[in-house]
Amino acid sequence: MDIEDEIESILYIAREVSVYKIPPLKANEGHRANEWGDLAQPLWKGRLRILEKSKGAAIQFEDGQTGELFARAEYDPTRPSVEGVLDSSRYFVVRVEDAGKKAYIGMGFAERSDSFDFNVALQDYTKRFKASLNPEPSSDEPSPHVPTGPKKDYSLKEGQTFSIAIPGRNKLPTQGNLLGSGGSNSSGQSSGGGIPLLPPPPSAPRKR
Repeated sequence: MDIEDEIESILYIAREVSVYKIPPLKANEGHRANEWGDLAQPLWKGRLRILEKSKGAAIQFEDGQTGELFARAEYDPTRPSVEGVLDSSRYFVVRVEDAGKKAYIGMGFAERSDSFDFNVALQDYTKRFKASLNPEPSSDEPSPHVPTGPKKDYSLKEGQTFSIAIPGRNKLPTQGNLLGSGGSNSSGQSSGGGIPLLPPPPSAPRKR
């Protein structure tokens, strides 16, 4: 596929942003929007779009009516080209490039909600970018958290049974305690205070 015909995705669009010329950064200090002069008089106003292609993402400043490109900043999460200022959440410093030359410009949103959505779009792209560098293992590969080895067979084989002891249930009487808790002894009397066995009846006199 030709580069010019490559499909691009719009990750974010702001209908209006302001661009400012900023002074050189002081050593060991961050940028501050209140040092950019009159913020009501920007250098340029127009549309901002974040575009993604297979080769990466870019931030483009364009004319809102004609689409003419004003400036472009390649966005690489490993060396971000966008930096927030210290005194506001609506203003940023962007590193733009043109024919190998680099410059830093100030950028401001009219609403904090716009700057919030701008940040979220960059964060989402960064997450996907990092995920592409470290793809997850294939589902066919065994997970390191699941032990491997043959599975044990706990099913009952033919003829096997098992019993369950239920607490609080009386046990069924067995042959040894039908007549009492102690069973019978060899003399015919119970051995644990159970019911005694009666003596056999006298034999009847034989007829002559």
